[in-house]
Amino acid sequence: MASKFLEKLSDITHLHKRAAFSDLPERIAAKESFFQGIARERYSCRAFEDTPLTDMQVNHILEVARLAPSAANKQPTHVWVVKSPEGLEKLKGATDYTYGAPVVFMVGAKADAAWVRKYDGKNGAETDAAIVGTHIMLEASALGLGNVWVGSFDPARIKADFPETEGYEIVCLFPVGYPAAQPGPNHGQRKSVEEFVTVI
Repeated sequence: MASKFLEKLSDITHLHKRAAFSDLPERIAAKESFFQGIARERYSCRAFEDTPLTDMQVNHILEVARLAPSAANKQPTHVWVVKSPEGLEKLKGATDYTYGAPVVFMVGAKADAAWVRKYDGKNGAETDAAIVGTHIMLEASALGLGNVWVGSFDPARIKADFPETEGYEIVCLFPVGYPAAQPGPNHGQRKSVEEFVTVI
């Protein structure tokens, strides 16, 4: 009799916990989050179909980039969307790595508009631009689009061919489109948690 009572009490406690969502960490601990899935599956795509992106896809990516955090909320960054045939052709003069993508996002940073660390004068513009770039990269992946972070380009050539970028340092380029290539052989190679993390 006592065991049946305790069994019912256990059931009631369990139901109470579920209703209060207090057991939520236990329930989701073994599940991969949506973001973790994107981070795991996303890869550097180096070949794209010539299918154009829709305005809605581009706007989704830009909105997520716009929402990226920046030091002291200075927002010293700007994004240029290169998608015209003329613009893409010009960009090929500055980099060999557009991979035939229908759209390339260029992320720039303005140093004199950024937060500066008082202890050593470290300027946060490039870090803020990298955060914007990361948002572009991961939102493109969330939309099922291939993308790659390109750091190999001639900044002087971009400045000359794209006068719109005057006053900004271009930090990174992001070719984005429908993937025509699979992940490379190094995609899954990561340090172990023990090697990557130090708990102090």
